[in-house]
Order: sequence, then structure tokens, then C-alpha cells
Amino acid sequence: MTERHKGDVYGSLADQAEQAPGVMPAIPSATVVLLRDAAAGPEVLMLRKNSEIAFGGMWVFPGGKIDDTDRAAADDELGAAQVAAARETLEETGLTVEPRAFTWFARWTPPPAPRKRFTTWFFAAEAGDVGEVTIDDGEIKDHAWINPGDALKRHDKGEIDLVPPTWVTLYHLSRYSPSSAIVEHFRANEPKFYSTRVAKNAEGVRVAMWHGDAGYESLDAVAPGPRHRLLMASDGFVFENDIESY
Repeated sequence: MTERHKGDVYGSLADQAEQAPGVMPAIPSATVVLLRDAAAGPEVLMLRKNSEIAFGGMWVFPGGKIDDTDRAAADDELGAAQVAAARETLEETGLTVEPRAFTWFARWTPPPAPRKRFTTWFFAAEAGDVGEVTIDDGEIKDHAWINPGDALKRHDKGEIDLVPPTWVTLYHLSRYSPSSAIVEHFRANEPKFYSTRVAKNAEGVRVAMWHGDAGYESLDAVAPGPRHRLLMASDGFVFENDIESY
């Protein structure tokens, strides 16, 4: 059996292929990519999760579950997601950010599974002068402002752990500079929907696939044709995308 990558947080292939009994609805959540500019280029705020909780030990963006108070403060689910992302950012980092300034650029949903899972709105915003980050050393164990490309290199070296949505987001962030150009790029394009499906390729490597990939509908990772996928080999991630520019 091929060893799984630590960042491969997706469950059994049988769960999605057979729609196993007990599949739980995905819980709505929201996260925000906060950006600032430094001498070496754009930086994004990342947090390291406590190893005892969901996504334990992983480096993520600030965010969390959308709750009833978020919905009460908004006119629709998009607004509630913006409010939730701002609230969670304050709780996790001590930073006050303006939710109306958030640009929605993606929504990620994991494969069906008989366990807790989250469908997450992704937003981007320039941080501006938000002050110093403060963490509670409880749910969040560390933080860093890091260049997206450097984060990917550190992941390749095994220095930090990332889940696929975070990795792919960092990949897209790394292609633009300065921070204003990243946000403007997202603002100028329609949000992307990533409903993840997972299969194994001919080498036994688990592959996360998204809409447009030749194997997406059939769950056949060896099907010839366009690619929109992340190979999750034990020694690192490889992104293959020949269907879109972003």
C-alpha cells in the first residue's frame, strides 16, 4: 500500500464512491487570506493549529465555523461567511478586520464522508495597518507572515504541513504581486468551486480532482484528458492544471 501524505486529510475512497451510510452534511465555515507587502514581496498571515484539534498541526488561514450570530448580523449566507471570517480572525489573532472589504474567490468542499467535514468560503483582503498578531497558545500554537512561494518551498522540505485547499490557494497567491494585484485578480474573476473527489492513479498515489479533470466524474484518475488535480504522493504535492489560467 502506498503511504499517504500527512496533508492528505481526505477519507476512504469507498465513502465517496459508494455514498456510504452516515455521510454527514458539510458544515459551513469561512476563512480569510490576509495579505501585506514586504521587501521580498507579498506575505500572507498563517496560523499553526493545535495538534489536538481539527487539522491539528497544519498551517492554515484564520477562520472557522459560521454560527447563528454571524447569520443574524448579515443579509445572506455570503455576508454571514464574511462576518464569520472576521470574527474568527479576531478570536484567533486579535486583529480587527472589516468583513465588507473581503473578496470572495473560492469555496472548497471535501468528498462525502461519515465524519465531520467543512465546506469553506475563502476570502482575500489586504491587511493594512491591523496591528500586532496575538494568539492564545491554545487552539493556535504559532503564527507567521510568510511569502506564498516560500510557504510552498517549506512544505516541499517538510518544514510545515498544509492541507490541499491551503496548498492550492498558496500556489495561486504566489503567481501575483503586489498584494493589491492578488486581490484585484480575484475580484476580476468569478469565484471557483472546488468539490473535491479523490481516486488513485496507476502508481497507487491518491489524487484530489476538481471540476474539469478528465477523471473527475468517473473517479478514474488514469482517464486520459485534461488535468485539474493535486497528486498527494508521500514525498510531496504536485499540482496539475491545464484547464484554467487561475
